Amino acid sequence: MAERPERLVVVGGDATGMSAASQARRLRKPEELEIVAFERGHFTSYSACGIPYWVGGVVDERDALVARTAAQHRERDIDLRMRTEVTELDVEKRRVRSRDLDTGTEEWTEYDKLVLATGATPVRPPLPGIDAPGVHGVQTLDDGQALLDTLARTEGRRAVVVGAGYIGVEMAEALIQRGYEVTVVNRGSEPMSTLDPDMGCLVHDAMTGLGIEMVNGAEVTEIRTGDDGRACAVVTPEKEYPADVVVLGLGVRPETTLAEAAGLPLGASGGILTDLAMRVRGYEDIWAGGDCVEVLDLVSGRDRHIALGTHANKHGQVIGSGVGGGYATFPGVVGTAVSKVCDLEIARTGLREKDARAVGLQYVAVTIESTSRVGYFPNAAPMTVKMLAERLSGRLLGMQIVGREGAAKRVDIAAVALTAKMTVEQMTALDLGYAPPFSPVWDPVLVAARKAVQAVRADAAPQ
Repeated sequence: MAERPERLVVVGGDATGMSAASQARRLRKPEELEIVAFERGHFTSYSACGIPYWVGGVVDERDALVARTAAQHRERDIDLRMRTEVTELDVEKRRVRSRDLDTGTEEWTEYDKLVLATGATPVRPPLPGIDAPGVHGVQTLDDGQALLDTLARTEGRRAVVVGAGYIGVEMAEALIQRGYEVTVVNRGSEPMSTLDPDMGCLVHDAMTGLGIEMVNGAEVTEIRTGDDGRACAVVTPEKEYPADVVVLGLGVRPETTLAEAAGLPLGASGGILTDLAMRVRGYEDIWAGGDCVEVLDLVSGRDRHIALGTHANKHGQVIGSGVGGGYATFPGVVGTAVSKVCDLEIARTGLREKDARAVGLQYVAVTIESTSRVGYFPNAAPMTVKMLAERLSGRLLGMQIVGREGAAKRVDIAAVALTAKMTVEQMTALDLGYAPPFSPVWDPVLVAARKAVQAVRADAAPQ
């Protein structure tokens, strides 16, 4: 009697989970490896980053965000079970309990190898009214569809976004494009807390210019509901902001309920801890990746939680290689992210000033103003670049950019420099491309690097 193939169980059917399953299938045939994947939602392998653009009408069709359907995965001999939630992980008996969300049927499935790709969940503080109809977090394609359904049913045109991180800012723009009056209520001093406040204020100005009412330094105490039980206002100690729809943009936290209950190791931010091959620390046959894990920050040397699709897909490739008998590692991140508010582009990589202080690094910080093209060239747009370098050594620690067309992707130069542990002086010699339609003779990144070199030298000079 032939032995049954090994069984890989994947919990979570989006970027990490299905990338891992697909990569494992490339390396091992169905008679060698059976793959069972569970996804509690209606969609698989989709771009969560594209949801604000779908809500805003920039992307017309929901299905445009789906990279591979459940049927396509099944054609590749992956037993993908949609609308099925894993409710329990039994590490000792190497099995998971699942529940069909449509029928309520429960069953146990044994595994030889397990991948946890449970993602992240929107932060929902325990406020009165936070779970009322009309209040939406936006993390999954199902969340985006629920929000669009609410917008279609709502007669009023007042929207309040709570929080001004990436999701909050992008959703504020999407709602403006839908014709809503938008108020953003933000507890921070400026929007985009991933930037230093002096750069965040540039984003504030741009959002105000779009007609968005920005309320900074405000703590939400309640989501008020009307007689029909639906959200009708967002309340702070100072004021009440009427709302026909409320969108939460308070960030996300790792979804590690299963992992925590099973006793798997978690980090300071609640994410699962893994080794370089994305194996859960202390567990030979369990891997984890995507928004539910913590990753090594190559600049600070500490583990941190970063929820980005780029990392999630890479994690899946690494995990799938390991499960399939190959070898790959994920060395870490430098914290690169880009976003936009209409034509304003926002980018950051590496450490902010508060990050550097938190890990005990001494630094110099410089800010320069430049343009995206040679000044005489049509449509040259202003750009602000901020750069941090370590005292004495001059090692690049971080960079932030706020500008118009052509600004954001320049952050990739600094991302490479951070990964290579370059100094700002070494950066000044980088052979970057130049032509008047693309850049001044001295690219804005190099201008910032030159100013940072001067700051490092001045700081080191005898007083």
